[in-house]
Amino acid sequence: MKIALRAYDALWRLLPPLLKRNPRLREGFDQRMLQTPLPRAELWLHAASAGESYLAESIAQALIPVVPQGARLRILTTTNTRQGHDILSRAGERLAGSNAPVALFAAYCPFDRPSLMRAAMTGVNPAVVALLETELWPGLMASAREHGATLVVANARMSPRTLARSLPLAGLLRPFGPHEVLAISKRDANRYAALFPNATVTVTPNIKFDQLRLDTPPNPPQALSALLPGDAEFVVFGSVREPEETAVTMAMAALIRARPDAVIGLFPRHMERLRAWQERLQAAGLRFYAKTALDGPATPGSIILWDAFGELRDAYSLARAAFLGGSLAPLGGQNFLEPLAAGTPAVIGPHWKNFAWVGREIVDAGLVREVRDASELAPALADICAAPQERKDVRSALAEYVRPRQGGAQATAARLATLLAERGAFA
Repeated sequence: MKIALRAYDALWRLLPPLLKRNPRLREGFDQRMLQTPLPRAELWLHAASAGESYLAESIAQALIPVVPQGARLRILTTTNTRQGHDILSRAGERLAGSNAPVALFAAYCPFDRPSLMRAAMTGVNPAVVALLETELWPGLMASAREHGATLVVANARMSPRTLARSLPLAGLLRPFGPHEVLAISKRDANRYAALFPNATVTVTPNIKFDQLRLDTPPNPPQALSALLPGDAEFVVFGSVREPEETAVTMAMAALIRARPDAVIGLFPRHMERLRAWQERLQAAGLRFYAKTALDGPATPGSIILWDAFGELRDAYSLARAAFLGGSLAPLGGQNFLEPLAAGTPAVIGPHWKNFAWVGREIVDAGLVREVRDASELAPALADICAAPQERKDVRSALAEYVRPRQGGAQATAARLATLLAERGAFA
């Protein structure tokens, strides 16, 4: 194992000049190289991107009532993306403005070079390190084990493909595998147990079910409402990925032809695609505005190209229908529960394996509409616009589906609190 880690470290030593050319990695590069020190914390949560960052915030909130009276808990949350960093930074600001016994710090995760991770672990000095979902980084895991921290994978999921790729490397991975795995299903638990037979593996509800705001009706900011003319049919194309851009462009054009008064909100999954989208929309002859350039309502039949972070959930609460990207191409899909929680019917393509945990029953029940390919997308959205559903009815149906599946954040927080207490982190 030591030889493998030394080889892995040597490989990482060559990568920084190449990585710095990547626009997504250039931001926070000093922190990724540990040139900016990380704060000390009892708990280190690692969240890959935006979705996992929301999970980290949910766990932090659920930890508040289980921190012993008079104690305080410092949580370092790390992420790999700007979107994740923005989400975690705002979460930390909200906690700092409260009297909660939990403090949350946001940072870009250091690159996974083992020597770099060892230095990071020494500086942070965590009692518990929790990786969210499938973030099995060898350098981070090995350094956590070497440091003596309890290593946990929370809200853990693992696809059959990931297991098949990982099993040939099991001899290298197992010595620094997790102590505990909190899996989202029995199938995921069995896969983790096969890869890490020495880990304690249990099943907990998926935290993503807890993130749905079902008790409070959506209340979109007035600033977003002001971007839409009157009772415009607002349709969101959310988290659109690069391989499906051509198909989505055609679908948006078809939707505007079918519903000429509609306004489309286009949310690229990655902000570095904004310029490419501008060129694509111009070439297609579609009228569009950058969201940050709008100072009044968009024209009916136009597209708002969203160039601002963190507003997709609020946009769902204004939309009459929403398409979830990452599903027209084999990219795994995006979280279609979010628009449903806002009372907005959702349409997805055939590729949503990353959200299979929600259950096929949600499509069978008619809560989510699945199209076979891009040619069916615009007609599906137009049908929803033509016969709009009451938001309260959509939310009520979702609540009936989701409530028996909630409780993951509380279960995860309770287990992490126990592990922290066992390590004397609250002393």
